[in-house]
Amino acid sequence: MSDESREHVIPGSEEELDTPDVKGYDFGGEFDFFEMLSSYRTTGFQATHLHEAIELAQAMREADAKIYLTFTSNIVSSGLREVLAYLAHEDLVDVMITTSGSITEDVIKTEKPFKMGEWDVDEVKMRERGINRLGNIFVPSDRYVWLEEYLNDFFPDFFADQKIRTPTAFARELGETLDDEDSILYNAAKNDIPVFCPALTDAEVGNFLYYYRQGYDSDIGIEIVDDYDNLIEEGLLADKTGLIVLGGGVPKHHAIMTNLFRGGADYAIYVSTGMEGDGSLSGAPPNEAVSWGKIKQDAKNHVQVEAEATLVVPLLVAGAFAE
Repeated sequence: MSDESREHVIPGSEEELDTPDVKGYDFGGEFDFFEMLSSYRTTGFQATHLHEAIELAQAMREADAKIYLTFTSNIVSSGLREVLAYLAHEDLVDVMITTSGSITEDVIKTEKPFKMGEWDVDEVKMRERGINRLGNIFVPSDRYVWLEEYLNDFFPDFFADQKIRTPTAFARELGETLDDEDSILYNAAKNDIPVFCPALTDAEVGNFLYYYRQGYDSDIGIEIVDDYDNLIEEGLLADKTGLIVLGGGVPKHHAIMTNLFRGGADYAIYVSTGMEGDGSLSGAPPNEAVSWGKIKQDAKNHVQVEAEATLVVPLLVAGAFAE
């Protein structure tokens, strides 16, 4: 009986695996940051996925692929704003797709910083104090009062010659009014990187456009189909495309959906905490996009890092983009 139970507990194996040994970084010697990143290859779990993401981003650059960077507004709420501004400043990405909140917060931060706060607060008292909470980041409401004044000064010139404009024109011309090296819009405009924002009205920009249209000019409007045409053309005219997708939502789907027109993206990196089990686009892994033809079929051309972006995006940029 004991021999039989032993076989259940310790069945043994005859096959010798030829994969690398699991091994982490040795902190015993002189510290080398890039050696530490290299050790992620054999660390396992999400560290190994991050190492694969760095290698894929390097492959995108070596192949001179058109690189799409998509991100949601919480990325700009955090200190990742400066990381993405670096990518735009150095002209390391070719297309940006984001949300309206990203645009409003990038503009606000050119003049008024967000402040570190806490997760556990009295929300009613926060409302009474005029402080909005984004996780452990605090945003006083006077930031939005300032933004409304800024946009009200911007709108007349923006709509002066054309009453119907596109989100990319909005982002570009707004960026041209800014003077902040840490601004994503400022650097994107400077390097002629288009910033697509399909849901431009889904934040304070939409609120202030509503007030402006009601109070000053009922003929103005935002047209999105022209931008969609141009986003499709970005992919059709590229020899290769690579996607770096931070989070989910509309930006993510616009990147993969418009790449469908060219037979799928050649490379894709997802950084996400989305849950696949609910069937949402935000939680869908890259291999699901392969089934739709939105990412090309190749076992080594896509990876998902299941991690919160502020933890891993600086490492990804350091490993694949920083000179």
